[in-house]
Amino acid sequence: MTSTIETRLQELGITLPVAAAPAANYVPYVQTGSLLLTSGQLPLDGGKLIHSGRVGADLNVAQGQEAARACAINILAQAKAALGDLELIARIVKITVFVACTPDFNEQHLVANGASDLLVAVLGEPGRHARSAVGSAALPLNAPVEIEAIIEVR
Repeated sequence: MTSTIETRLQELGITLPVAAAPAANYVPYVQTGSLLLTSGQLPLDGGKLIHSGRVGADLNVAQGQEAARACAINILAQAKAALGDLELIARIVKITVFVACTPDFNEQHLVANGASDLLVAVLGEPGRHARSAVGSAALPLNAPVEIEAIIEVR
């Protein structure tokens, strides 16, 4: 028997939070046709950043990966808010990972693995996606990572 997405979340010890409300003049997601696009998600847990600062100065790669993982969980929370059922996710098409980091930091791709690994663990093959990982001087609220997603829905 194939496990459902909700079952895999439970097995991984993940409880999806209530999807974060927008903090400014935008919407948390938009669905157009069979695509669901999320606004950038920060590494929030209980409404607070799990880490803050820049990777390469204040945080190491492992902490950046934890932040990216939290962003991916929040992407799934937004998808559930939009769709009502995570089983309607056909696949994660692409994620864009922004990493606040020092100018000499060049391991954004390793930080992004925190999100990619989580999405594949939860969704299986439909969690495999195209990806960009980009260094940034700063992100909102002094977050170390922000991630947006394009999701194909059934």
